[in-house]
Amino acid sequence: MHVAILLIHVVLAIALVVLILLQQGKGAEAGAAFGGGASQTVFGSRGTGGFLSRTTAVLAAAFFATSLTLAYFATQAGQAAPEAGIPDARLIEQQRGVPTLDDDARDVDNTAPVLEENGG
Repeated sequence: MHVAILLIHVVLAIALVVLILLQQGKGAEAGAAFGGGASQTVFGSRGTGGFLSRTTAVLAAAFFATSLTLAYFATQAGQAAPEAGIPDARLIEQQRGVPTLDDDARDVDNTAPVLEENGG
């Protein structure tokens, strides 16, 4: 379920970027008054402005909903597994038996074999 919503979220994000880039700015309407707007008669007298802005609003609402859903899933996953994530360095060193600076010198295992260097 989480992966499906994440994929929908990514598709919505890409669609939003494409739709926003397709929309014309406010200055483009002035150019249409001088004869450049004849190609926009397919979408009516307002051109593609109403259609694209309405579609963008719907996609933005869906993007917002998937964002909230993913945030909810992230908080639920954090409550279910508090040990998830990067463990503390001291915990890793304790599990491996590596002495830390907090350890007392008497606690360190000195019975490990020591590799001696050959002088020649």
